[in-house]
Amino acid sequence: MAIVEDLEAEQDRLEAILAGLDEAQWAAPSAAAGWTVSDVVLHLAQGEEAVTASAAGVRLRSGPGASVDEIMNELVQAERAATAAGIFRRWREGRAAALAALRAADPQQPLPWVEAPLKPATLATTRLAEHWAHGLDITRPLGIDFPDTGRLRHVAWLAHRTLPYALALGRGQRCDVFCELDAPDGTDRWRFGPAGADSSIAGPAGAFCRVAAQRLAPEESGLRVQGPHGAAALRVLRTYAA
Repeated sequence: MAIVEDLEAEQDRLEAILAGLDEAQWAAPSAAAGWTVSDVVLHLAQGEEAVTASAAGVRLRSGPGASVDEIMNELVQAERAATAAGIFRRWREGRAAALAALRAADPQQPLPWVEAPLKPATLATTRLAEHWAHGLDITRPLGIDFPDTGRLRHVAWLAHRTLPYALALGRGQRCDVFCELDAPDGTDRWRFGPAGADSSIAGPAGAFCRVAAQRLAPEESGLRVQGPHGAAALRVLRTYAA
């Protein structure tokens, strides 16, 4: 699957960055509230281990009365005493195992995941989005360059895919939204959704993906919205698979 190759490429980029960090940088605050850089990488490692478990048929549960974010934070809190070197090694081993599991999985067979089963390609897309977003959390406070790439097309696709469901929850009916996004290369343009939809979002793909990952406020994104559902769509945009 091409998405698994792009996931590996995104992880390779992050690994090269992490390999160059010193102990102070590993212990520094990230842009993820309450988490250090080490905590973020631990969270990514735990996620990769969950992918491997899912591919083996283990059903993942979010638990009663707790949000996914709360559970993820509890998992990090429980294991954050590990050394940076140990966490880095755990993530590297975890991602290798997860990539192998995704490549070996039946592409048509959904795998158990936290909220709902996902096909391997969609699960790989969520992992790419997760690594990209947390790559921002790690690099921005440290002043490390982390340019947008064409791999954001996967993140944008995932974000657009969530819109019909998210809008239906708030408005009681399905609402189509057309997205026309300027790719990071400055020449390509990515289009998602029916061109005849009465609502639309347009602008830089990087801004669109940052809003979806909750790393940029909609009103600060510079994205252009039109139609009866455009502004609402931008507010509910997420990178959670649905």
